[in-house]
Amino acid sequence: MQGKVEICGVNTARLKVLSTEEMDTLLLEAKDGSEYARQQLIEGNLRLVLSVIQRFEKRGESPDDLFQVGCIGLMKAINNFDPTKQVKFSTYGVPMIAGEVRRYLRDNAAIRVSRSIRDVAYRVLQCKEALILKLGRDPTLEEISKELELPENIVSEALDAVCAPVSLHDPVYADGGDPLTVMDQVRDTKNTDENWLERIALRDAFQALGQREKQILSLRFFDGKTQMEVANLVGISQAQVSRLEKGAISAMRRQVLPS
Repeated sequence: MQGKVEICGVNTARLKVLSTEEMDTLLLEAKDGSEYARQQLIEGNLRLVLSVIQRFEKRGESPDDLFQVGCIGLMKAINNFDPTKQVKFSTYGVPMIAGEVRRYLRDNAAIRVSRSIRDVAYRVLQCKEALILKLGRDPTLEEISKELELPENIVSEALDAVCAPVSLHDPVYADGGDPLTVMDQVRDTKNTDENWLERIALRDAFQALGQREKQILSLRFFDGKTQMEVANLVGISQAQVSRLEKGAISAMRRQVLPS
């Protein structure tokens, strides 16, 4: 978002700034029903919207969309603000704008999660923002859970639930050439083509064995039984179990690794 001059057709470099006196006057007039004063307040507080939506710039949403949603929050703040209270408009408006953006992100999330988890997640996010202002740094998971009186695992799960999904094709590094993507760093070492071929070959070799050899290998290597236990179950001697086992393994090896 940094360096972007125009959002929704609005030149952000030329946004007007209202003085404290102008704000107070316009807020009173808007409260009395002046549509002109309301319009001036909206135009004069667009910088406030920009400052809020910058917090959400890494959520993968279009800045234009976030800006429009933030403006809705700004209008709600203007409509509901009571100028007779000793509160700055920005103090009241920022949570309203941020809340509107959070609702938009929640309702349009790529991954749907339950309402209860979303509610916990946004309580956690609000708490995190408050602790950042208080501590001057990012709070730990333990500090957030203590503040909300929630278990750490609940806080962690709630944050994971509303975290924006990452595409496997998102670049994580680029140095003049082809960018390094998430997919380049994530590799399934279990389900590779080589392993699939080996598993198919082993399955076929096992299926080619006789029924007794299959039974002995299953008891020995799938159920983890000793040769003596297998002998008792099958009704033959341990020496016979050992001979059949070795013969079956040799037969499978010849089929999987032909000379």
